[in-house]
Amino acid sequence: METQLLHILREVFGLEDFRPVQRQVIDAVMEGGDTLALLPTGGGKSLCYQVPGLAREGICLVVSPLIALMKDQVDNLKAKGIKAAAIYSGMSHREIDTTLDNCIYGDFKFLYVSPERLKQELFIERFRQMKVNLIAVDEAHCISQWGYDFRPPYLEIAAIRAFHPKVNVLALTASATPQVCADIVDKLEMKRHREFHQSFSRKNLSYSVRLVENKLEKGIEILSRIPGTAIWYVRNRQATQQIAKALHQLGISAAAYHAGLSNSDRAERQEAWKADRVRVMVSTNAFGMGIDKPNVRVVIHSDLPENLENYYQEAGRAGRDGRKAFAVLLANEQDFEQLSRRAELVYAPIDYLKRVYQCLANYYQLAVGSNMLSSFDFDLSDFCQTYGLEVLDTFYALKVLAEEGFVEINESFFAPSRVHFQVDPSKLYEIQIAYAKLDPVVKMLLRTYGGNLFSEFIRIQEGKLAKALGMRESELVKALQDLQKLEVMDYDQRKDKPQLTFLTHRYDAGKLPFNLPRIASRKQLTLDKAKSMVSYTRQAKLCRTQFIQEYFGEKTDEVCGICDVCIEEKKKQAPQSQEDRLKRRILETLEETGGLSEQDLFLTLGKPRSDSNLHLLRQLIDQNLVSISPDGHILTLAHG
Repeated sequence: METQLLHILREVFGLEDFRPVQRQVIDAVMEGGDTLALLPTGGGKSLCYQVPGLAREGICLVVSPLIALMKDQVDNLKAKGIKAAAIYSGMSHREIDTTLDNCIYGDFKFLYVSPERLKQELFIERFRQMKVNLIAVDEAHCISQWGYDFRPPYLEIAAIRAFHPKVNVLALTASATPQVCADIVDKLEMKRHREFHQSFSRKNLSYSVRLVENKLEKGIEILSRIPGTAIWYVRNRQATQQIAKALHQLGISAAAYHAGLSNSDRAERQEAWKADRVRVMVSTNAFGMGIDKPNVRVVIHSDLPENLENYYQEAGRAGRDGRKAFAVLLANEQDFEQLSRRAELVYAPIDYLKRVYQCLANYYQLAVGSNMLSSFDFDLSDFCQTYGLEVLDTFYALKVLAEEGFVEINESFFAPSRVHFQVDPSKLYEIQIAYAKLDPVVKMLLRTYGGNLFSEFIRIQEGKLAKALGMRESELVKALQDLQKLEVMDYDQRKDKPQLTFLTHRYDAGKLPFNLPRIASRKQLTLDKAKSMVSYTRQAKLCRTQFIQEYFGEKTDEVCGICDVCIEEKKKQAPQSQEDRLKRRILETLEETGGLSEQDLFLTLGKPRSDSNLHLLRQLIDQNLVSISPDGHILTLAHG
């Protein structure tokens, strides 16, 4: 087994060896037991299920809430020649159907699923038929209402275990407190499980807090002192533009990044930053998930994150290459007040939640009892404008509706257009003869993408196909739509807007079954987490790394030695220790010589008769450790 795992690691992933904890996790999974692995940001979580998934016969199911990350993982595996698929919000029923069929009959190795799909009958029916070799739960903290990103659909994971009772579960998370870890084990119904916790200490990452009024000025000063790639996190879109512009004017290459940009703009900026053509990415927290750029030298935050979990993950994107890196948090008194106020706002009154839900139903014209697991393009600002709602209040209300399991909102992501022939080749040939205008389009599709069009959904680029056919893109789109109307082909047009999914049938807004005790405890949790974030920022006594370790339940006496608190402590001690050393040498020299004049004493010591050195000598006299004889010689008390 050892050689097989190493062979997969080297041949498929091009890596020489496993990281220590990674190896232990993989061994535990291969032994067949349930496993919980807490591997901080950049700890190589995905390999913990990808290597066992490839080593065993069958398919590995991966549950993840992050669509952009799922798509990246699937693309990366496909690029390595591994069959992988994903099911998430916004896909058509037929596409999900075809994907699940392929996972049963098409020797696929990985199926990524967003949690809200787990209780869908279509999924359950096919899942039962799959030869599953492992269930991997990524972002496992989402299963716990004590976690910072609770998602009720995660609670369905335990239910699907019943269909494959012998298959073990691997739960992975980057940041979870002991309470959340215990909850993960409980909610996933783990039996005789093993746990692996990698330390939250990052030896090469220096944390510091700067309490300043002018954050832009301070940030620029930091960038001028620390060379190399940087991420600068802010809370809103407007700030990304302003700071990027200010940096650009100073000759520092920077780009703004937020969820409001078009997909092509985001991809272009991300690529430029990864290729070091842009030095600083000024971003909301929409940026960074799944981006493993090892040489980020500094991460600056000029707005306080909502909690230490988020801060630890975002700061942890610095220094993944193991070289010295810096995480700097810029804050002031207004920030502390604002974070506490915002934490209060997160849980809106129940009447407001009902109002937002009713407006959603009106916006999409949904009848009561309909549209379970239907997904729609969602534009928050247009929605708020249409119903006269406050944007921030509505944003928080939607988060609570998501936490209660009524809706799911995904940040905008890009899903390219896809096509799939529904009919067999002979039926398709009949259509080509009957509809001569569509014949060139069918031929071009078959020539470009081949026979796989009959078995799975294939990505297409309308622009390229139209160019090859010598027609306008709009004409090609019309031809593809015609083929769909004839029920010859499924044509799923590209999406690049946020998706809102109704996870349940549409309720009468007045009768929404809220879990009021859970909402109350989640509100308190949000307030407590905001207080911990403020404590981390305000305090200057405990080593920053130690503070983070203790927050996540890791006990240690070891200080990092490189954060602002540790450096300040060293500074305080350094002059003192030098003074102590000189005092000791004075006493030893006087002891050995039996007494010396002031001038001879400093000559013997090789030290100048400076004010500070004479001050030390006076301190020794005041402390009755030395005395001055009538002839002016300085003596220790033993000789006095």
